[in-house]
Amino acid sequence: MKQDKQKQVEDAYERGLALEKSGNFAAAAAAYYEVLALDKEDCAGVTVRLAAMGLGAVPKTAPPAYIGALFDQYADVFDMILVDSLGYNVPNLLCERISAHYPGRYFKNLLDLGCGTGLVGEAFIALADKKTGVDLSQNMVEIAHEREIYHRLFTGDISRFLREKSRQQQWDLIIAADVLPYIGDLHEFFSLVSRALAKNGVFAFSSENMEKIKPHAGQQGAVNKAEDFTIGPHQRFAHNPAYIDRIIDKAGLKTKYYSDIIVRQEQGEPVSGQIFLTEKL
Repeated sequence: MKQDKQKQVEDAYERGLALEKSGNFAAAAAAYYEVLALDKEDCAGVTVRLAAMGLGAVPKTAPPAYIGALFDQYADVFDMILVDSLGYNVPNLLCERISAHYPGRYFKNLLDLGCGTGLVGEAFIALADKKTGVDLSQNMVEIAHEREIYHRLFTGDISRFLREKSRQQQWDLIIAADVLPYIGDLHEFFSLVSRALAKNGVFAFSSENMEKIKPHAGQQGAVNKAEDFTIGPHQRFAHNPAYIDRIIDKAGLKTKYYSDIIVRQEQGEPVSGQIFLTEKL
């Protein structure tokens, strides 16, 4: 993007943020649509912000350019913010549940989708042999590499990775910790995971519960809990648990364990979610 155009994008985005913070949601939306007109890849994620305010359609997924830029920006302080400040502990919870449900099982190949800085790899260091990680953020992958836990690391879109690599190999353990909050429509993702999973392989993941979220201040009325998924007030996807159950079944997986959890804290409030252990039939 040319420098003058980038400046226009930044100015419009900052104006939108200020207007949204002040409660002028219609004007904020107008500023965000200016951003979108200038930046078709939506690096700033304004489609997500518009949906959170109830002033734009809920997208099927967060824009890849937005996810990559967001996590590149926070890579150096990611662990400190997420773990120390927000109380995020999903990788360890998943590891504890898998260890309890499959006592004595040692996995040959672990695939960590959305590996980030390597928190899953670190949690599963004694439970799996060869570990592969993939993430959209190059900066996050570089930090994961420094942990010296993963046998292979890739930078790129996780669905594209699954589509291409599952033709060559399968994994007996696939983890997606804090990935679903960036994917709305789960049909293709679960289908690809199932294809990449070996028979009797385990797919473990976390999600955020749309039944428990509060609407954005800009929304009129309550969240429509009959929907399959929505965007919460903090620009993350939350899913209907019944929708996830249907997706699991359609993908040829069977739920072996489910539990409600607090995923993290957000502005001093707990974020409700779930962890799932599923197995390929």
